Amino acid sequence: MNDAVSAAARTGSEPLHGDAALVRALGPFQLGASIVNIIVGAGIFMLPALLYGRLGAGAPLVFVAGALAIVPIALCFAAVGSRAAATGGPYTFVGAAFGPFAGFLAGALMWVCNTASSAGVAAALAEQAGNAWAALREPLPRAAFVAAVYAALFALNAFGVRLGARAIVLLATLKLAPLFLLAGVGLAFVDWNQVGFGAWPSWSALGSSMVLVVFAYSGMETALVPTGEVRDPARHVPRATLSAIVLVVLLYIGIQVACQGLLGARLAGSGAPVADAAGALWAPAHGVLLATAAVSMAGFLMGNLFSSSRLLFALGRDGYLPAAFGRVDARHHVPRTALLAHAGIALALALIGNFETLALISGGAICLLFAAVAVAAWRAQARDLRGPGEPFRLPGGAWPMPLLAVAVMAAILATMSAAQWLAIAVSLLALVAVYAVLALRRRGAAGG
Repeated sequence: MNDAVSAAARTGSEPLHGDAALVRALGPFQLGASIVNIIVGAGIFMLPALLYGRLGAGAPLVFVAGALAIVPIALCFAAVGSRAAATGGPYTFVGAAFGPFAGFLAGALMWVCNTASSAGVAAALAEQAGNAWAALREPLPRAAFVAAVYAALFALNAFGVRLGARAIVLLATLKLAPLFLLAGVGLAFVDWNQVGFGAWPSWSALGSSMVLVVFAYSGMETALVPTGEVRDPARHVPRATLSAIVLVVLLYIGIQVACQGLLGARLAGSGAPVADAAGALWAPAHGVLLATAAVSMAGFLMGNLFSSSRLLFALGRDGYLPAAFGRVDARHHVPRTALLAHAGIALALALIGNFETLALISGGAICLLFAAVAVAAWRAQARDLRGPGEPFRLPGGAWPMPLLAVAVMAAILATMSAAQWLAIAVSLLALVAVYAVLALRRRGAAGG
């Protein structure tokens, strides 16, 4: 049997199954780049204006508040990610702590959020391309453009994890370099009268802005899905997660301060605040940052497809989706069926969907997912669940950090409307129905 599998692997004639078929090719740098690449997506290019309009000069403080909210979540991800090292991310983490039903809900809910966010960013990318080339505003050219984007992303992911990882690092470098340059150089020219670090915003204004900031900081849950392809995950997952979060927090605060200090009151009405701030420093930089926004969106889509396909792979591997999703191409060691399914469904949503509506539902779902991972981190450490290597231990013991994380997510969820809660409840009921059908099908197959 082993000889047959080895022969198939050499010839590339038969698909492989399970985590053992994946290649552990991701080190801490590649994983950290993937986390930053997904977190720094499209949001940062619009948030400075949106937050300034809500909070005025005190807008940078919401990123500090968001950091205080996201750091406990990151620690919980680091802790449980170092103990449950199989591919699947939150699906694996929650499932390892609470069983298959909870894991399925976490995985399916996360995939729905990932698909909606991918489609929304693709639609935003098409809109930006339409502003540059008017012909792309027409339905058929727009559809062709979006399809070409997903085809290119599929090709980069379909021919090996190393190629996909290199593309992620390249895209992260291309978009982060101009942003860090703006944040660093811009601080030297800031009008500090436009930045109110001492002006703490009202609680109501802060609460309504925190949902936007959670969106801005979210992404590690997606980037950590391919844990089964990380070398020494007990060591590298915590290091990459925490380093990426620190980097993103500093970048976001720097960008917000630079935009406010360079644009002043003009920031509130800006449709491209980061590009406008760069243009205030040096006129040609406006076009550079517009191009950076396009690269950033492409980087987000690349990382989203890379990681979300591994989530589908994990669900197929464990029997919650057809077995084809759990198969890995023998030659390139990637889950091509899962890649194709995620890209195809996201493409369809990008062509017909409205991200603005889906984003409100996704925000609450992400908060629920974060809370579930926090509780899973508590249970995993309390039970001393572990894989190879010495796991990361939460500061203060098993429960204080998860309790803080759950409390913060609950406070943010309390700001949601009844309509948003209803949408999430309906989604969860639909997922439960899907789980029940699949469970009955598996039970019938076992009984036959």
